[in-house]
Amino acid sequence: MTVRSEFSLPSAPPLPSAVALPLQQVTLANGMEVIVGENPAVDIIAARCFLKAGNRYEPIEQAGLSYLLAAVLTKGTQERTSLEIAEQVESVGASLGADNDADFFTLRIKTVTADFADILHLAGELLRTPSFPEAEVELERRLALRSLRSLREQPFAVAFEQLRHALYGTHPYAFEGMGTEATMAQLTRDHLLAFHQTYFRPDNLVVSLWGQIKPDAAIALVERVFGDWSPPDTPLPTLDLPTPVVQPCTVTTVQDTQQAAILVGHLAPAVHDPDYIPLKLINTYLGNGLSSRLFVELREKRGLAYSVSSLYPTRLDPSHFVAYMGTAPSNTEQAIAGLRRELERLRTVPLTADELQVVKNKMLGQYALGKQSNAQLAQIYGWYEILGLGVAFDRQFQEVVQAVTIADIQRVACRVFGEPYLSIVGPEAAVAAGVASSDEKR
Repeated sequence: MTVRSEFSLPSAPPLPSAVALPLQQVTLANGMEVIVGENPAVDIIAARCFLKAGNRYEPIEQAGLSYLLAAVLTKGTQERTSLEIAEQVESVGASLGADNDADFFTLRIKTVTADFADILHLAGELLRTPSFPEAEVELERRLALRSLRSLREQPFAVAFEQLRHALYGTHPYAFEGMGTEATMAQLTRDHLLAFHQTYFRPDNLVVSLWGQIKPDAAIALVERVFGDWSPPDTPLPTLDLPTPVVQPCTVTTVQDTQQAAILVGHLAPAVHDPDYIPLKLINTYLGNGLSSRLFVELREKRGLAYSVSSLYPTRLDPSHFVAYMGTAPSNTEQAIAGLRRELERLRTVPLTADELQVVKNKMLGQYALGKQSNAQLAQIYGWYEILGLGVAFDRQFQEVVQAVTIADIQRVACRVFGEPYLSIVGPEAAVAAGVASSDEKR
């Protein structure tokens, strides 16, 4: 193995009482990345195993595949049954589970220090030799189908689904993590085996672990578990994904609901875009918490919203910025106008220096609070690595946030908040009023 880097990373933002935690990063001979942080304060070790194997890597006709794989990965290996796995984990009070995301797949574990080696060996089995029992695949597939059907009855779920399809077309980001009823219904164990064989390989894996363990001992343990796992001769597939094109439109669903769900959406910068962090600050300003601009102006002052906020997820490909509101159907037209007005305002009215500093403090404070536990630390540094940002992005993130100017905020708002996509779900009269107001505005 070769040691790539060694850092001393403080919590963010730097505080006089912050304790520097040693971090070491290595690449094993098989191409696997390992990140280790020692934290002697707590007798807990948490690990995250990241793979580039999320929804972005699924064929469209198999949307939901990585979700189904996450649901059944822990249900058996070539050596152990589902019951044996559960008994081993639960007998020592450990936790183990798998998750899929738009851009990656994660296996997460947490144990007391004394049990970590055994649970890591189990994790190695799950990643390398899962059995995907037919009965478990069928059960989880049926449960996913039931969940997808229930989403059809939730106005915001319907509104987000139709907005994603409008934004992304045939890009995998158009689909909910579980895919659709049509795609989930035809997934089989063979699909899982093929996806696993393609993407579950050591040169596509990042292991990030933090806790009461010396870095050298942790790396040696990871090598014992994964070191004999050789990558296949074939390279990883090259993705040929479509680039979303901005084509603003209005999409609607008539549903007999007590409130209308309204989403105003825009395509937005990917994580490697220089405008990613300024737009994260804009999202914090507009939609983060009870003091956010949307909450104060549209709910507290104008009484338009049952719920109101914004979101801007981190994505490898073009992301989306969405301002959304749940409102009384009779307020649909005013709600759409209010959301659009708040986004457009950032294009023409600069933030004050005080407003920008408050938003920076808020985002950096929340960032620091998200790095308090070993599990959170393992998550964030592994996440940075799997996204191609590297662990040094922790420090860069804080520095770039502090360097963002008022002009940057306004420039990014002008770039992103042009003519919007609009998604409306609600009673027929509310939808008609929303479409009419949108047509007038366009």
